[in-house]
Amino acid sequence: MALTSALFTGLSGLNVNQTRLNVTGNNIANANTVAYKSSRALFAPQFYITDAAGGPPNATFGGENPSQRGLGATVAAIEKDFTQGAMETTGKNTDLAIDGEGFFIVEGDKRAFTRDGSFGLNANNDIVTSSGDYVMGYKSDTNGNIIAGALEHLNVPSDTKSAAKATTNVALQGNLNSDGDVAAGASVLSTKPLQSISAGTLSGTSLLSDLSLDGTTPLFDPAAATPDVLTLEGVKGGRTLPALTFTPDAASTVDDLCDFFNQGMQIKTDDPPTGTFTPGAVFDPLTNSIKVTSNVGTENAIALGGTAFKSTNPNMTMGLGADPTSNPTGESRFTSMEVYDSLGNPVQVDVTMTLAEKSDAGTKWSFIATSPDNTRAKDFTPGGAGATDFYGAILSSGELQFDNNGKLMSSSGTQVSLDRAQTGAVPTQAVDLDFSSLSSLGARASELVMNEQDGYPTGILNGFSVGGNGLITATFSNGQNRTMGQVAIAMFDNKAGLVDLGGNKYVSGANSGTPIITAPTEQSAGTVRAGSLEQSNVDLSREFINLIISSTGFTAASRVITTSDQLITELLNTSR
Repeated sequence: MALTSALFTGLSGLNVNQTRLNVTGNNIANANTVAYKSSRALFAPQFYITDAAGGPPNATFGGENPSQRGLGATVAAIEKDFTQGAMETTGKNTDLAIDGEGFFIVEGDKRAFTRDGSFGLNANNDIVTSSGDYVMGYKSDTNGNIIAGALEHLNVPSDTKSAAKATTNVALQGNLNSDGDVAAGASVLSTKPLQSISAGTLSGTSLLSDLSLDGTTPLFDPAAATPDVLTLEGVKGGRTLPALTFTPDAASTVDDLCDFFNQGMQIKTDDPPTGTFTPGAVFDPLTNSIKVTSNVGTENAIALGGTAFKSTNPNMTMGLGADPTSNPTGESRFTSMEVYDSLGNPVQVDVTMTLAEKSDAGTKWSFIATSPDNTRAKDFTPGGAGATDFYGAILSSGELQFDNNGKLMSSSGTQVSLDRAQTGAVPTQAVDLDFSSLSSLGARASELVMNEQDGYPTGILNGFSVGGNGLITATFSNGQNRTMGQVAIAMFDNKAGLVDLGGNKYVSGANSGTPIITAPTEQSAGTVRAGSLEQSNVDLSREFINLIISSTGFTAASRVITTSDQLITELLNTSR
């Protein structure tokens, strides 16, 4: 009887060591499997036969211990080791790893959980596992706010666009040189002396058709089969201005032509006179010519050379010569910047600064904001400009007052109004100019640049990235970012209780507890590492030792069976 029991005891040793060999072999086979968690086999002795229960000590007896014989070993448990595996950098933005606690949530024919983050995109740009299961998480609204609640398939559509945003605020920075000279003088351009064909007295209300250089040949012919067209493409501050055209009719006057010069040369006519210079184009009765006077400051200097002012009528040779004694002087600075309308179209805005005054209180600078893209700047309408309705490209003007330390104390006229009528965009766009970062210090050249503006054009998707908190952020060609969703994480009170389905997927088990769904980095959940994969946590050195131990145990158990068999044979031989 005892020998037969020894056979089964040895057999149990073979079974448990064979099981551990299977577990160890599986670990070694998956040593390079992404996020694989190794297992270990734990043994326990099988039930015991009690030959003597033992007895307690008394006055005459020292007591007796129990006498028991074991009947072999059994596999007590096969446990998963969920310790963190090493991180491998892959550089692929859809590869994710969890640094810390938690599991990714995936969904195919059933919901499952995995540490394997070797994800990719399918034909619909859904984020999926290598086996085709959908990766689950939270979606976002159109403003990029995460909608917490029900889990959904994570998707990053390739045709996603970033809507344009109209500029409402522009910040400028730099220094305006307080050591410069106060602006003085102006550019003055004058036509040749004009005569009246009707022998009348010329004035601003005189008809253009009455103008002549010789008193006989009209400079403009409203009755011509092909109407005369005037074109003005002047130079201001060394910069060529956009061309402006004017088609006079029989009612057009000298004042209309003056308005044309004011708009085409971007002259702000309501600036106060400086010395003997009053900005704007006017008819001068003393010389019987049209005189065009610029605003002060070297950046406001104007010029009309060659064919800058021309007409389709060859008789128009009135010319516009410059007065060499009236060139503007003084400190001024020009900058050009790009803002955006509601459709995302770029709109050029120019700002010209001029040193207007130095006093014991500090320095005062005046500025003019203009835009060649202003709708009013592209067309000329006679009589369309008034004292407050600036000509064409002029958006606004104002002043900046700096104290004795070069710090900006006050500003005016800093809100400009862009006219975008007939462009499809919002017709009137207000833009605030922020000069608070400007200084007015000496010993430095004037510098003026735009350093920030809050508008942007329409953008197309360039790519996306996943942050440590699981947020999927799309990047667009216009430099904007938008949150497209968030990877969700599942936590378990007892992750060792999960049931392994194979394929690196687990499902809830009877002893795992209900999954706690959360976002990465919250409720003790780990951090998501994009462009990385978690490696297997198999320790090959330990597994090889387990191979040796299991092999030795298997061999030893087989020796028990061999020895028992020999003894049984000897016992049988005694009856012969």
